[in-house]
Amino acid sequence: MQEISQRILKEVKKTVIGKDDIVRKVYMTILAGGHILLEDIPGVGKTTLALAFARAMALRFRRLQFTPDVTPSDITGYSVPDPATGKLQYRPGAAVCNLFLGDEINRASPKTQSALLEVMEEGQLTVDGVTRRIPPPFIVIATQNPEGSAGTQPLPESQLDRFMVRLSMGYPSPEDEERILMSRQPGSEPEPAAETVIQSEELLRMRAETDQIYLSQEMSRYLVRLANATRESEELRLGASPRATLALAAMSRAGAYLEGRDYVVPQDAAAVFLDVMSHRVKLSAKARISGKTAFDVLAEILRAVPQPALHK
Repeated sequence: MQEISQRILKEVKKTVIGKDDIVRKVYMTILAGGHILLEDIPGVGKTTLALAFARAMALRFRRLQFTPDVTPSDITGYSVPDPATGKLQYRPGAAVCNLFLGDEINRASPKTQSALLEVMEEGQLTVDGVTRRIPPPFIVIATQNPEGSAGTQPLPESQLDRFMVRLSMGYPSPEDEERILMSRQPGSEPEPAAETVIQSEELLRMRAETDQIYLSQEMSRYLVRLANATRESEELRLGASPRATLALAAMSRAGAYLEGRDYVVPQDAAAVFLDVMSHRVKLSAKARISGKTAFDVLAEILRAVPQPALHK
C-alpha cells in the first residue's frame, strides 16, 4: 500500500506545485478518516488541491461557495412534491458526495454551519425528519480566509474541534510561482491532470489498515502528556479536548502507515502536533499581551514534553 500511496501523491503533485508537505498532510488526514480546515488567502490552489485528490481516488466531488444567503438545505438537500404521485421527492444537497469542498465556511450563518456539523460528525443528514446516510468515504475540506473579517461568522469551538487538522498552503516560492506561470504560457503543453490511481472502495480498505497501526502504551502515554500539557499551560485558557488526543493518535498512525511502518513512533506525533492542536486551543490574555501565537505555545510544549524510548 505504500507504493499506491506514493502514486496518489505523485498524481496530486502534478497540479499542486511546490506544496509537498501540505499534500502529504491532507492525504494523511484522508487516511485517518478526518476533515481538513484550510485557513488561507484566496487564489493559492485550495480548489486545485481538492480536485486533484478527488480525481486520484475516484471520489465524487462537490463544491459550495459559502455566503450569508446559503441555507442549510443547500448542504443537506430538500424535498419537493412529485407532480405525478403527489409524494415528496428528495433532492440531494451539495454534501451528498465523497469529497465536499466548502469555500469560506466562516461566511455562512451559524445555522448553516451547524447543518454541516451533523454531516461531518455523523456521516448522515436529516431532511424533513428522514435521516439519510452518506455512503463512505466522506471528506470535508473547508476553507476560511483569515484576512476576511467583513461578513464572517467565526466558527465555534465545537465545530473547529471536528476538523482533524488546520493547515495553510501559503504563497508559493518564487521558483514555484515561475513554474506555474510558465505552465500557462500560450502554446505551452496543457497542465497535466491527476489520473485515477484507486477507487473509493480501495481507500476504505487503506483506512482500515491505517486503523490497525500499532500504538504502544508508551506512545499512548506520550500523546496524553502532550494533551495534558495544553490544559495545564498558563498561556492557554482552553486546552486540547479528548477528541484532539484521538485525532493526534489517528494522524500519527497515518504518518506511520505512509512511512511503511506498522507501529507509531514519537516523530509521527511530533510532525503533526501543531496541525492537530493549533485550532483547538485558545491563548490566555497573558500570552496575547506578550505577542505569542498558538503555534509558539504549542511548539514550547512539544519541546518540553520528553519523547519516550519505545520498546515495541
